[in-house]
Amino acid sequence: MYPALTRCPVCQNELVVSRLHCPSCDTVVEGRFTAGHFANLTQEQLHFIVTFVRCEGKINRMEDELNLSYPTIRNRLHEVIRALGFEPGKEESPEIITDEKRRSVLEDLDTGKISAADAMRILRGEEE
Repeated sequence: MYPALTRCPVCQNELVVSRLHCPSCDTVVEGRFTAGHFANLTQEQLHFIVTFVRCEGKINRMEDELNLSYPTIRNRLHEVIRALGFEPGKEESPEIITDEKRRSVLEDLDTGKISAADAMRILRGEEE
């Protein structure tokens, strides 16, 4: 068997699965089905994910398994994350704001140097 195509060979738009067939009992299901998140990954990216899972997400084990450097593995992981439609680091916890920084922000807010919206963004760690 061959892997299912996910892109139209003519226009490169995403293909929609419209028919599923069971070769064992000859059941056919027709409709409009998506192929799922992983369908748009390259074979190399799928291999990377399988290796990542097998190595339990431990990058030092991946370095040995793939004979690649830490930065290369991180870059490939970021490529996979982007291919799945996410932005690496986007959901990471914001930087912890020190008491001194918090006081400074509140003073700037009190004196009118910054707006309430700006103060909230800074306190959430979204900007300096």
